[in-house]
Parts: sequence; C-alpha cells; structure tokens
Amino acid sequence: MARRLRFNGTSSGVNGCPAIHEDLGSNEIIVHGPPLTDPEDIAQLHHLNEGEIPVVVPRELLVDFGPKEVVRVPNIIALEEFDQLFTRFGHTAWRLETRRRYASDELTGTYAQFARGEAVSWDGVDAVWCAERREQTAQGKRFERVRIVDNPPTAGQMYLLDNARRNSAVGERISNLWRADADRLGLPAEDFWLFDSRLVALLNFDDADNLVDVELITEPAAVLRYSIARDAAMHHAIPYEEFAAQLTTKE
Repeated sequence: MARRLRFNGTSSGVNGCPAIHEDLGSNEIIVHGPPLTDPEDIAQLHHLNEGEIPVVVPRELLVDFGPKEVVRVPNIIALEEFDQLFTRFGHTAWRLETRRRYASDELTGTYAQFARGEAVSWDGVDAVWCAERREQTAQGKRFERVRIVDNPPTAGQMYLLDNARRNSAVGERISNLWRADADRLGLPAEDFWLFDSRLVALLNFDDADNLVDVELITEPAAVLRYSIARDAAMHHAIPYEEFAAQLTTKE
C-alpha cells in the first residue's frame, strides 16, 4: 500500500529541492535533496549501509520544517472556543472542504427538502449564523471557502452546491474545485479553517463523517503549509455559480 505523504516544506523557492515530507501513517520523515557523491566525503560517514543514499540539505530545512517533538500532542480546543474564532479574527477566514459528505448536513430540514427533489428554501435558516456573518462582513472581514467535488458529485456535495446560495447571500465567497485537480495540486485531504494566515483550525471527523474535535495549529511552518494550500486552491477554483453551470451543461 502506498504511503500517505504530506509535503511539509522546502527551503528552495525555485525548484522545490531539497524538501521534507511526512508519512501520516508511520510518522516517518522523508528528506530528499542532492546526493552526496564525493568518495572522500562518503568515506567519512558512519553506518552507511548498502542501499542507503546520503543527501545534502541545509540546516534551515530541518529547523523550519522538521518535527519539533518525538510524539506530537495536538492542541484540541472546545467547540465553544472554536466558534469564537469567527468573531475574533481580524481580516480573513478561509475554509477548505474536502469530504464527500457531512453527517450534520443530513440531519437538517433543508437536506430533507433536497433529498426529496424539492427546491430548498434557505430563507430564515440558521438566522443567528447568518446575522453573525453579515455583521462580520460589514466590518470588512472576508469569509471564503473552496469546496472539493468528486466527478460525479456525491449527494452531499450537490447539497452544498445549493447551500452556496445561502452562504453567498450573507457575504461568503464560495468556489469549487474538482477532486482530480485538488489531487494534482497536492492539496491536503483535510478540512480546515485558516484565520488571518496565522492560525489553523483543523477539523477532525470520524469514519461516519461526524465532526469529532478541532485542533488548533499555530506553529509557523505548519501554518505556512496550509497557507500554500489555500493559495493553490484559490488560484484554480472557480465561483460556485460557474461550477454549477458546468454541471448543468454536462447533464
């Protein structure tokens, strides 16, 4: 089975080498860079076994993007604290949605309407949430999301494409990206909010697609990794209206 590798970062902004990746399954670290080839240099190495290849990387690569502890202890925050992030940020709140369904959506009356093939009425839905979004956007703050969509889209993804009408009406900017494009870009298969490009709220789900908890990430190199993903997603995603029109054309 192939490893699940996550790109942690590179100290080269030109060709991306050398770089560090992390195996999300085993927690092993994979480093690649130019090989050490001079025989006199290689002769000085201790315990270089057959099949092993020494590589040369700058110290700052390990300092900036290597793990800072042997066993990583996540900073899990309460849902109440998570909710407060949406009024305490200063400028931008950005979300990547990668899942094929969200169990919480399917408990709503609007999802029941959608599942019956009825036109969904978003008027008055989540009035408190909508009022809060309008209040924040009136202050000049931005809410943006990129939603990953399979081909063909799942029922949950089609529901969210309809839901984008409500989010857009309260000031959010909603865009979509095909999963094949997300995979090509190397976007993480994670749901997260990025606040002011300095703080990440990573949303953890169980196998039944229920939100379990929220992990707060503030380590600069990790936040940079999510910021890079945000920039790539925003560059390639298209507004939801245009995306929906593409689906209609396909049909």
